[in-house]
Amino acid sequence: MWGMIATWRMALEGVEKGVHLLREQNSCGDALEAAIKEVEDFPYYKSVGYGGLPNEEMEVELDAAYMDGSTMDFGAVAAIRDFANPISVARALSKEKVNNMLVGEGAAKYAAVNGFERKNMLTERAKHYYKKRRKELSEAERPYDGHDTVGVVSLDTHQQMCAGTSTSGLFMKRRGRVGDSPICGSGCYVDSEIGGAAATGLGEDLMKGCISYEIVRKMKEGMTPQQACEAAVNKLDERLRKQRGAAGDLSVVAMNANGEWGCATNIETFSVVVCSEKQPLSVYRVSRDSDGNCKRELADQAWIDEYVAQRSKPLE
Repeated sequence: MWGMIATWRMALEGVEKGVHLLREQNSCGDALEAAIKEVEDFPYYKSVGYGGLPNEEMEVELDAAYMDGSTMDFGAVAAIRDFANPISVARALSKEKVNNMLVGEGAAKYAAVNGFERKNMLTERAKHYYKKRRKELSEAERPYDGHDTVGVVSLDTHQQMCAGTSTSGLFMKRRGRVGDSPICGSGCYVDSEIGGAAATGLGEDLMKGCISYEIVRKMKEGMTPQQACEAAVNKLDERLRKQRGAAGDLSVVAMNANGEWGCATNIETFSVVVCSEKQPLSVYRVSRDSDGNCKRELADQAWIDEYVAQRSKPLE
């Protein structure tokens, strides 16, 4: 059995590449890294990697995490600048005995010493978007958006699992801001004997529920991935609204050790890419009804194509 699930349609080409490696009996880690790098390298996805939207000082700070579900090894980088593939740096850090999570200058120094590719991640397109929005809006209206993290769970033919995330975080965030993506148990979590989960949305709220760990815990107790995703999202959404009056965007994906998968969201439309030995490569549009039940609709090719077209059209 093998399988892969990822957040957002932007992961489609990456999952396709990762699935090819899984079919050839490569490791879940190699497949996941290939999948996320594909998203990181594409310049038109403004929430991940190259072309990611900058912070308030027009700097691109990236976060990423990698977890091995068999060894429980975990590695992460936060607020790293000027390196092409933070997921690769995070995976390398997971193999270290200590110092598994590095931030800012420390993360950059580790990446440089270990030969990772240096790259100016701020594109002219991102600069244009930043300047346009900064001119339009006051400080009070600053648009803290663009937080569509790519999160992936991967299962290989050796029954090993891993999970990972990569993001540029909130657009116009404060310098040094870190969300849920590189935090173990929040952005992602995996146990090869049970399954794994990954999250995307408003990191400040996702962290309040340690949501990826919570999904895996619920799967361990016997829930299906779909039940676990819905229960975790609905519980956190309800608690935040009750305690704080509002809940940020919460969206998750999960896959168990049998290749069964699930997803959930509290926003109008979320998209998921999934493929397994039993499931052809597919993109689903996901929504939630008033009772908290998740509705999955297979996306047609026109919607899949339009997703990229909208994100790559020239800026005014």
